[in-house]
Order: sequence, then C-alpha cells, then structure tokens
Amino acid sequence: MRPASDMRERATPAASPSPIVTYRAPFTGALPPGTLAAFGFGTSAPVVDDPRWLNVALEPLGDAPVELWTVEGEITCGREGDLRWSRGGGWLYAAVECEEAAFGGPEGAATHAYQLLSSFVAGAPECHVQRIWNYLGAINTGPGDDERYKQFCTGRINGMGEVFAKGFPAASAIGHHASKGLLQVYLMATDRPGTRVENPRQVSAWEYPRQYGRTPPSFARATFLPANDVLAISGTAAVVGHASAHAGDLAAQLAETRRNLDALLAHGGAPEGFNAHAPLKAYVRHREDAAAVKAFAEAHWPEAPLLIVHGDICREELLVEIDGWRYR
Repeated sequence: MRPASDMRERATPAASPSPIVTYRAPFTGALPPGTLAAFGFGTSAPVVDDPRWLNVALEPLGDAPVELWTVEGEITCGREGDLRWSRGGGWLYAAVECEEAAFGGPEGAATHAYQLLSSFVAGAPECHVQRIWNYLGAINTGPGDDERYKQFCTGRINGMGEVFAKGFPAASAIGHHASKGLLQVYLMATDRPGTRVENPRQVSAWEYPRQYGRTPPSFARATFLPANDVLAISGTAAVVGHASAHAGDLAAQLAETRRNLDALLAHGGAPEGFNAHAPLKAYVRHREDAAAVKAFAEAHWPEAPLLIVHGDICREELLVEIDGWRYR
C-alpha cells in the first residue's frame, strides 16, 4: 500500500473550520459545549464517563492539562465494543483501547484496532483520516524484527483498509509506561481530503529501507487539514534522511528536531515557528530530561503551549519527539 502520487493537491476551500486544539486546566463534570474529544494524561487524570474522553497512558512531566478538541456544530457520540466515537461539524473522533493478550500480542492487537477503525471510518461521512495517534507499552522491547514496535507496524498495515489506500495520515507512535499490554489508538477524520506534507530533509516513512523492519512505518510527516487553516504535525525527532542523528545527545537531538520542524513548516506553506495558538506535545524518554526540553521550547517557541509527557520514542537511540499543530 502506497500513498497517492500527487500528495500536494489541495482540497476545496469550502471545508468546515478545523477543530480547535487547546490545553485547559483539569476540570470535573460535563465536557464543555462543542467538545469533539478530550484527553487526560497519566494516573492522576480525572475519570470522565463520556465516549469523547480518553485517559491517555502517558504520565505528564510537569503541568498536566486536559487536551480539548472543539468544533462548530451539534455533537453526537457513542461506544461500540472496544471502539468509541464522536462527530460534529463535519469532523469525527474515533478511538480503540484493547489488551494485547486477547489478540496474541502487539501485531494482533494493532490489526484489531486498525480493522475496527478502518471499518467504522469507511462507513462514515467523515471518511478521510487526517491524524492518528498510537500508544503501546514497552515499544522498544525485543530483538531485530521481534521488536514490539516493528510487530505493531506489521499489524497496523494488516488492519488498514481502503480508507488508507489514497495516502497515510500524519501520525505519532509512542511507548507508554502503563500496563504493557494496553494499546491505545485514536484518530481525527473529516468529510473531505486533506493535503499530506512530507519533509524534504527526511525519507518518507513508507520508503524506509529493510533495516527498520519487515513493514515500514505507515504515516505522513504532516497533514494540512481540508480548510487549509492548520497543519497537523506528526511526531518529529532527530531523523535525517532515514537515519537517527546524535545518538545519546539530547541537546543535539533537540536542535535537529527543530530543524526538521522548521523544514516541515516551510515545505507545507505554514507560518514560521509556533505561537500561542500552536500547542506542542513533547515525548521525553528519560524523566530527568524534561527540564532541558522545557527550557529549549521556552527559548525557541516561548508563546507555544507545551505539554511534556514521559514516553519512549519508536527508536531506542532517540531521546525526544515533538508533535503539534500550526494554525495559520
């Protein structure tokens, strides 16, 4: 499966406005009006009995805000087994939580999650997946092709249906430190295609050489959402070409990651840098590195809201990864 050859064709500009992604102080009670999805992080996050709420299995390092997606329009939501969903204003949120033990391991669980999501999205008006997140435990455990992340990649491609045939969405895949067998996958989709954007400094993930596993990762570096008003940015790390750079050197990896983000914004036609309306999320392998990551972000993107979480990057030598949103 390969993305469509023309990855730069823009959708009609009449698309609905994109969801507004913000970080809010933790709250109790009902979700705010217009909420498409909301996420708490770590074991201290509140438990909210609502299909739109997901407790993400990543512990915050520092402030622990709620991530909120809001849209214009009436919201409907529901649950179907392992899958939960909500829709409104031409946008769809869908998520799957499952335990690997029921499916024989990370490959089977990923196949299950992606089959559920693919089938659901294929039957929905909002059938164009724009962005997807994947969180699994012990992501770097296992030698060679048996590494859990590589098993996950094989399961992911096995579960992708025709929904993904025209191009992979922007994505992040991170290792959490909760129950090893817990897999969490969630996505944002809409009723019109977006524009996938690649980074000229990096080999497209689906073209990685064999050394990265039997099945290459299946994601775009970013997606311009259909209204052309925001760039949804995939997990970005110190990868140049297809190779990891600056193994073990946090400062150099942060600088390289910034160069990749700058290149991606420029190539996608987004404004430079990140402002107060451009929330970022940093995944940090070692808890003790959180302060340095925060200081780097404050020095280079002082206005951007930042959430730092404890998460393992999909390559063991990488120490930090950053994703986020760049609104025009």
